[in-house]
Parts: sequence; C-alpha cells; structure tokens
Amino acid sequence: MISRSLARALLASAALAASVVLAGCDTDQVSLATNAKANQPVPPKLLAAMVEKNMDLQSPILVRLFKQEAELEVWKQTRSGQFALLKTYPICRWSGDLGPKVREGDRQAPEGFYSINPSQMNPQSAYYLSFNTGYPNAFDKALGRTGSQLMVHGDCSSRGCYAMTDEQIAEIYSLGRESFFGGQKAFQLQAYPFKMTPVNMAKHRNNPNMAFWKMIKEGYDHFEVTRQEPKVDFCEKKYVFDAAKPADAKRDPVFDASAKCPAYVIPEDIASAVREKQVKDEAEYAKLVAKGTPVARMNTGIDGGMNKIFAAKIPEGSTGLSEGAEGTTLQMLTMAKAPGTIPGHVNPPKPNLDAAASAPQEEPVTASSAPATNTRVATAAPAEKSQEKSQGGGFFSNLGRKMGFGTADTTATTPPPQATASVAPATTPTTPPTAASRLKAAVTRFVPGHDKSKDAAKDAPKPAVAAKPAEPAKPDTRLAATRPALKPSVSDGAGDSGQLAGAAPVVQSNSFDSRFGAVK
Repeated sequence: MISRSLARALLASAALAASVVLAGCDTDQVSLATNAKANQPVPPKLLAAMVEKNMDLQSPILVRLFKQEAELEVWKQTRSGQFALLKTYPICRWSGDLGPKVREGDRQAPEGFYSINPSQMNPQSAYYLSFNTGYPNAFDKALGRTGSQLMVHGDCSSRGCYAMTDEQIAEIYSLGRESFFGGQKAFQLQAYPFKMTPVNMAKHRNNPNMAFWKMIKEGYDHFEVTRQEPKVDFCEKKYVFDAAKPADAKRDPVFDASAKCPAYVIPEDIASAVREKQVKDEAEYAKLVAKGTPVARMNTGIDGGMNKIFAAKIPEGSTGLSEGAEGTTLQMLTMAKAPGTIPGHVNPPKPNLDAAASAPQEEPVTASSAPATNTRVATAAPAEKSQEKSQGGGFFSNLGRKMGFGTADTTATTPPPQATASVAPATTPTTPPTAASRLKAAVTRFVPGHDKSKDAAKDAPKPAVAAKPAEPAKPDTRLAATRPALKPSVSDGAGDSGQLAGAAPVVQSNSFDSRFGAVK
C-alpha cells in the first residue's frame, strides 16, 4: 500500500514539474522548475513519511524557526485539514542575538511572522538555494525597522540569516516548491527566539524583548491550539491573529499597521482555546518564577548560534547562543551522522573572551603568603621574655645574664630571624635551669683562674644549628622548593598566543564579512 502510494507521489511530482516547464505561463513556477538544483525531487524517505502521516505531496506547508533550539520545523497539512509536523531540521548557523532584527547591518536574524510566495524562492542563490524571509513585514516597517535580503539558505554561513547545509535547503526548497505546485499561494514562516513554553518565558523574563515576545506568543498559541495557519494582520504597531469581522459588520475589517485597529472579533472557539492555554501557561510560569528559576544570561558578545549536532563536528565548535547538549556531550554527538555537508569555511559562534574575563570568577590560587595578620617573625626579644617568665626570674640565672652568660642558650633556642610565615619556625623546648646549673654558673663566675670559655664551648649546642642564619639566601630557595605546585588558573599556560591551557590550536577561517560582500 505504502509503496504504491509512494510511486504515485513520485510520478505525480515529475509529471507536474514537466507540465509547468512546457506551459511556461507562470514565470515564478518556471523559475522553480527549470533550475537543476531547484528541481530536485522530494527524497523517498520524506515521501514515505507523508504517506504514513496522511499527507499529500502538494498539500500546504508551514515553517517554524527557533533560535535557541537552533531548529527549523516543516509542518504539512494532512488530509484532515490540520497541520502536522513532517520533519525537524537542525540549523547549521544563525547570527545575531535573541530578539528581532531592528536595522540594516545589525547581523540580526528576524523574528516574527512572514509570508513566502513563489517570487521569493531563489534558485540562483550564491548559497546553493534560498528563499527570502520577507523581512521587513508591515509591522517592522511601521516601527521603522530596516534590512533586506534576509534569507533561509545553504552553505552554513550567516550574517543575519538562517543557514542550513546544502542538502537540507534542497529538501526544504523542494517541499515549498511542491506546495506551490499544489496551489498554495504562500507559506507562512514563523520565527521565534525559542519555543514559547513557560520554562523559556521564565528564563528570559528580564529580557528587554519580552513585550515583543509575548505579542508573537499569541500567534504561537493560536497555532498550537488549532493546528491551523493563523491569519496575521497588523494595526497600532502590533500583531493581530485570526481577526474576523463582527457579526453586525457588512465588510471585513481593513488593517493598517500604523493606524488604529478596526472593529474585529476573534472566533470564540479559537479565543476560548487560546485563553485556556494561556491561563495554564501563566500558572506554570508563576510557579517557576516563585521557585527561583534562574534568569538566562544576557548576550556576552557571542554572534548567534549553531545546533549541537553541527558544533560536535567542528574543531573548537560551540553552540553559541543556542542550547547545548542536555544529557549528551558534544563528544558523543561526533559519532552521529551530520545532516548534510559542513563546508570547510564554516565559522562557529565563539564566546567573547574579553567579556568573559571581566565577569566574576572564582578566586585564583596565587603564590602569595599567608595574610599579614597571621604572620609571625621569630626574633630574640620575645623569646627572652618568654624564657624569663618560664624560668621565674631566678637569682643565679638573672645574675648570669647580667654578667654576660647564657647568651649561647638563647641563640640556640631562638629560630633564625629571617624565617618567614611561609615556613613555620621550628621551636626547641627550653629546659628550665636546674639548681646544679645555677650553682655551676656561680662557681664559674667567682672561682679565680677558671677557664670560662671551655665551659661555654662545652655547654653550647652544636654549631650546625647556629650556622644556618649566616646564609640568608637559602631560606627563600627552600621555600620555593617545598611549596606545592600552583593549581592552573585562566592565564596559566596561555603564553604569548592567548590560547587556553590544553586547548587545540584555533584555525582561522574566512570571516563573515568577506564571504557576504555579494547579495545573497
């Protein structure tokens, strides 16, 4: 059954394309059909998916784009009349920041609702194949926003566009072409910063674009509850979705993006379903905010994003402002097959290292000594006071010190004066003088002819301990040798190249500006 339907779909596609070429009465359709790249058939795998999902080859399509997820969705109308998701394509590269395009040259990929007709399909694109997003629409123009030639195209390079691989854009282009052959006048392109879920709205609640995002979320919700392409109008510099004339009106309302809104109503079945969804979303949003859901970090200078499947295939690849792999590392994704050929000149988004350097970081480990309040320098004076106290200020010992004796003991038990706080000074327990030692000191003092130098030399400690202070350079050398190795910091190993420690060398590729000098 499926194989017969698939064969019929393939034959119908070829026959319809041939008839358009022969007729030559519609220049838009001829341009879609005569170019070899633009006339590639829809792949058999996609045709099989259509059969399984009860879709016709030439039924209408709808496209949704999400920057944060770096995904492009192609929805197709089923025989029931509702749209169903046919395929999700990872976006190879998009540029700018989360938020709408405002002016020419700001590198922003547009956000909002746009209409794509056959004249916007470009089979002669410099980037394999492309179609124009239709930016600026009436809403953008009412706000004075500027920009041109904003495309969805191949080549995986972007400067204000949504870039796919050549193989991906060939498929997407063929789906659009077949929908036009089937009678669709234009397909809708919905471009969002992210999937408009309560979680994402909570994460970005402090973003200055939130008012705009809430407005286009209305259209997102209309599609979610109806699975029908929402009718889009503009008035008072805002979007209006699924507007219809009031029951007592004689004609349809006329909308002007810069003028006051006319009288209109939203069909009750749609309005009630949207209200129900929004009440549920707002309740979930409030719970997430009350729970302290972290606010997403604002742009730190990264230019756009890239789907994780492509970032995993590129040296030094990064998802940029798109979401990284949750539960899956980029190393694991390298084993997956890339959805198309990644050109050698691809330039993945890179973080702004200057902004990262200025951000608060953990305190680095440095070679500084202990705080000054804890530093103790060993000197002779405190030791003498301590020793005096421990000895109780005995008569003979005091007498000996006054007469010049006992200095050898003080020197032997006092740490070298150049020792610092980095190495704890070694302390030698001081033994209080005994009665015998005091008597000996007195006898030595008063017995005539006694050689005091022999006793001093006999009682003095070994000269090795006292000789250490004579070499002031050695304590510093010892400190450096025994100090533990410093933990790596941000600047460790960077050298003159500015490369992070352990990182692979970065191979420079062509810049966006040099590649996009020509019109897309």
